[in-house]
Amino acid sequence: MNQAQLTKTMWWLTLLLFVWLIGGCSDSGWNNPYPRSDLARNILYSSFSERPKHLDPVRSYSANEYEFIAQIYEPLFQYHFLKRPYELVPLSAERVPVARFYDTKGNPLPEQADSGEIAISEYEISIKQGMLYQPHPALARDNSGNYRYHQLGQQQIDSSNTLADFPLTGTREVTAEDFIYQIKRLAFPKLSSPIAGIMADYIIGFKQFGEQLDALYERMQQQGTNNKYIDLRPYAIEGVQLLDRYRFRIRLKGKYPQFVYWLAMPFFAPMPWEAEAFYAQPGLEKRNISLNWYPLGSGPFMLEENNPNLRMVLSANPNFHGETYPAEGEPGDREQGLLEDAGKRLPLIERAFFSLETESIPYWSKFLQGYYDTSGIASDSFDQAVQFSAQGELSLTDSMVEKGIRLNTAVTSSVFYLGFNMLDPVVGGAAESARLLRLAISIAMDYEEYISIFNNGRGVAAQGPIPPGIFGSRSGVEGVNRYVYELQGEKIQRKGIEQARELLKQAGYPEGRDLKTGKALILYYDTTSSGPDGKARLNWMRKQFAKLGIQLVIRASDYNRFQEKMRDGTGQIFMWGWNADYPDPENFLFLLYGPNGKVEHGGENAANYSNAEFDKLFVQMKNMDNSAQRQLIIDRMVEIVRREAPWAWGFFPQAFSLSHAWYGNVKPNLMANNTLKYKSLDAGLREQKRAQWNPPVVWPLLLLVAVLIVSAVPAVRLYRRRERSAAR
Repeated sequence: MNQAQLTKTMWWLTLLLFVWLIGGCSDSGWNNPYPRSDLARNILYSSFSERPKHLDPVRSYSANEYEFIAQIYEPLFQYHFLKRPYELVPLSAERVPVARFYDTKGNPLPEQADSGEIAISEYEISIKQGMLYQPHPALARDNSGNYRYHQLGQQQIDSSNTLADFPLTGTREVTAEDFIYQIKRLAFPKLSSPIAGIMADYIIGFKQFGEQLDALYERMQQQGTNNKYIDLRPYAIEGVQLLDRYRFRIRLKGKYPQFVYWLAMPFFAPMPWEAEAFYAQPGLEKRNISLNWYPLGSGPFMLEENNPNLRMVLSANPNFHGETYPAEGEPGDREQGLLEDAGKRLPLIERAFFSLETESIPYWSKFLQGYYDTSGIASDSFDQAVQFSAQGELSLTDSMVEKGIRLNTAVTSSVFYLGFNMLDPVVGGAAESARLLRLAISIAMDYEEYISIFNNGRGVAAQGPIPPGIFGSRSGVEGVNRYVYELQGEKIQRKGIEQARELLKQAGYPEGRDLKTGKALILYYDTTSSGPDGKARLNWMRKQFAKLGIQLVIRASDYNRFQEKMRDGTGQIFMWGWNADYPDPENFLFLLYGPNGKVEHGGENAANYSNAEFDKLFVQMKNMDNSAQRQLIIDRMVEIVRREAPWAWGFFPQAFSLSHAWYGNVKPNLMANNTLKYKSLDAGLREQKRAQWNPPVVWPLLLLVAVLIVSAVPAVRLYRRRERSAAR
């Protein structure tokens, strides 16, 4: 290329770059990480930080899994999106059934019958007609009605890597038999359902059915059968009966009103037998072609893409039978715009992109840019988002308000507590000295300070075991734990440390020294805390005990070793937590029920607490319907454990989340997991704000253009000089 051609080329490149820059500056989407074709679509953008391990509803039992499967599967009931207290409403069922009761001879009993008289509870369930499963290869049939992909050859299996390699799909209507099939799967020991033990205590014949299947599966293994698939349809559970295509019956031992809450969980969503028959073909599971990777449901969404190293994509199920946004809520919902979509067909969005984000800072930055629609608040970004007034009132910072970001808060249905091992000879037992020691420590444990330091104020100090919003919880003055708190005028505050020291003295440990031996009292705290944050928490914990003159020895271990200590009862003091399975006080009070003791019975009573009166009242209370009488029993139970203090009551965490102005129908629902279908988006406003908040930074490119122009000037001059010389 001669000098003239080089110069001309440089000029053209400069001109093209300049034109491209001008075009880019006028294109609001030029620096958007999402495809331009999606800008005006109702697509929700969120994230996940950990790959969901189980997407099969028989096994799934964690929040990061429910975030996906609860949008795909439809159990019988759901929680009303807007109403509080939480209310069960039909989902795939026609109605929430009322239990029928029978005595030991099979005679019907009145609805108000005493729990002790009830031998059998019966639930007759009718499902909605016309519900269809999402398009799926397991349901694809040929013209003769045969399933296309149920007899795969080895070559076809070896060449398949994703579900998309089976291009033909089919569907069919959901039937009552599909719900029964899923209950049978819960009982099958091979599938290891985490609720099988609970269901075996109640569903008649559930345990025996599981034992029958286990024996059959064992025989198949001994015979070396390659395909371990068992078609569960021919086998029957005594307490689960098919009535017709749309009705079935479940019979329970005794009375268990909380059972309907379990029926609102994905464990009890319908499962077509064809799904198991398809996925059980040898070789598919090794290729991650299984229910744990590709769910098959009838809900509003289906899993379009499962790429856990990059993103998970949910898209609207074209076969969804339809549901409408609720037309009523609680007072204040209409004023907050939560009923603007009343009566509209669900879902309100067409797709949801969940991108993998393992670090909180990049996620936070993208949220502020408008590339994520909603966000939690990590500790690193808390001060940037939220501020407290001098009066302790919570509000968003000015920068958040300017962006139109909204703050949503709710006290969770969870509890974190400091537990005392009641089998321990020092802090445990019914002796008065041990009780007073536990109460002294309960006062010294300043959880208000803990919440402020480590949770950025996100929590409420607990007055007992039952979180706010759950029946049985008392609020205000009548809910105060008088053993740990006192009233100063209208203000509720923790008792002073001097009162705790006086209790410690009465316990036989004045100023933290044992009266009998004269030695300092040493207690042991078992924990899994590690890292800088863990160290800070442990230092705080030592200081709480030091206020009483007690030396606290930290015994850190990994989680497996920690659990072993809990099972063996060798721990002394520990921190534990519990998330509600359903909104009933039984789901919290059972954590202190004697027969649920972890050491003796392997239950969830980690403190190994046992009190005869409490246990008797628990049995009376657990199967009662909510009523004034049930409340009085709960009040007595709470009073017992407050006095005996098997826990230092800890705190109820408070959930904080942020959402942009274009993200609608945001109302925290701590029981429902299937709320994606209610969410709405204003895609136009979102794109407008993204363009406003992310103006293109073009000065480096303009500088490059200038450099190119300046660099071209000497070449042009040299070329012209040579041209003039040649002319002469």
